[in-house]
Amino acid sequence: MLKTISAGLALALIASAASAEVKSRTDSSFTLTFERPILAAPESVLEAVAMPAGWWSSEHTYSGDAANIRLDLIPGGCWCEALPDGGVKHAETVLIWPERRMVRFDAPFGPLQGLGADAVLTMTWADPADGAERLLRWTFVVNGPGTGAMADAIDSVLAEQFRRLGDRLDGL
Repeated sequence: MLKTISAGLALALIASAASAEVKSRTDSSFTLTFERPILAAPESVLEAVAMPAGWWSSEHTYSGDAANIRLDLIPGGCWCEALPDGGVKHAETVLIWPERRMVRFDAPFGPLQGLGADAVLTMTWADPADGAERLLRWTFVVNGPGTGAMADAIDSVLAEQFRRLGDRLDGL
């Protein structure tokens, strides 16, 4: 039992060390950053990212079920969601570089598509040189008319997905 409590406390401390921030904002742009320590081995990260049904919230889908989302981790790959009689492309993989522990998406999620906004999500999972913990980082950069006013709402949604991915990685 003490082992279970210790493991639970360690996970709680890791989760509480996460940070999310609206780094910058103008009327027509914003940058969000998310960072937290993770326990997963580097080679496990891409495998988990490629299965969004295991970490993306169904509440933030068009279909109501994250099981309808697929993510193809190849250049030009689709982060897509199947809908009855249709579908939606949420993002496109533009860079996958496992050696550098990086993946990048052209990602005008949700309401950003209707604005014609440019949005780039970069995920990294680096081992700091000083021997500190492995960190999962997301940077989301958005440019487009009126997008600055959406920063807080989008930050809230992406912070939840980031937390869920981090929790998933800690459970591997």
